[in-house]
Amino acid sequence: MTVLPAGTAARASAPASSANLGPGFDALALALDLIDVVTVTVTGRAGVTVDIAGEGRGQLPHDGGNLVAATTIGCLADRGVAVSGLDIRCQNAIPQARGFGSSAAAIVAGVVVARALAGEPEDRAAALDSAASIEGHPDNVAACIYGGLTIAWTQDGRARAARLEPSPDVGVWIFVPPGGVATSVARTALPGQVPHRDAAHTAGRAALLVHALTVEPALLFAATDDRLHQPYRAAAMPAGADLIASLRAAGVPAVLSGAGPAVLAFDTPDRPLTSAVGRFAPAGWIARGVGVHSVGVQVARKN
Repeated sequence: MTVLPAGTAARASAPASSANLGPGFDALALALDLIDVVTVTVTGRAGVTVDIAGEGRGQLPHDGGNLVAATTIGCLADRGVAVSGLDIRCQNAIPQARGFGSSAAAIVAGVVVARALAGEPEDRAAALDSAASIEGHPDNVAACIYGGLTIAWTQDGRARAARLEPSPDVGVWIFVPPGGVATSVARTALPGQVPHRDAAHTAGRAALLVHALTVEPALLFAATDDRLHQPYRAAAMPAGADLIASLRAAGVPAVLSGAGPAVLAFDTPDRPLTSAVGRFAPAGWIARGVGVHSVGVQVARKN
């Protein structure tokens, strides 16, 4: 067992992500310019302390039960690395439990920090497989790790991903509600089976969505038409469902962000949202434009 000396530290910046994007259920995701920054320092005292600033302060655990802490400690243990204690500082910009991959960012940060503390070289494919095994699905963690637009899948028991560059003509607006819904709760709304015609429709639109996001943004409205998960989640998040309906009635490509309840809308040259976005946001919701994050997670060890 290797014991890391006190003062060994690593810092990671992990972006938000919006998965599904309508029809790309559990496969497509887009990295967003909302960044959680995590600094982990080995201490000479026993125990774990977590200091949180920004999103999640007062809600997330401040001890070893914190997802960043648990992931870091678990990944270090898998590598035969022990620490006397950890001091973890989180500067969070990703809204919690809204559909922007906050848990994926925490897991990815913990994985890459543990790898850096253990002295391992950067390996995004290995980080993806580790993070996906903890998260339970690869879509959000893929976008967080690679940036840009990602297509994720599992093959031979390992998570894999392909990264694509979104068109520079694609802009993103997010609509953030005052309250959140856990992904596990949102998944309970999904049926065990769907009609074959709906599955076929959604598969075609998911394929079109890849083309629309990378080459021809004018097709985004048609490409974001989903029948696989959003209709079944509408009853659990009526405000988001109503917002999507209002935006789409105005010709705006709008979808649930991940499992919701937040909403994501695409801004394209033929249908700019900037001047009109305020009239769509429900009372208490925050509407803001965000950039697509192109780089993905970044990590550095500090000795």
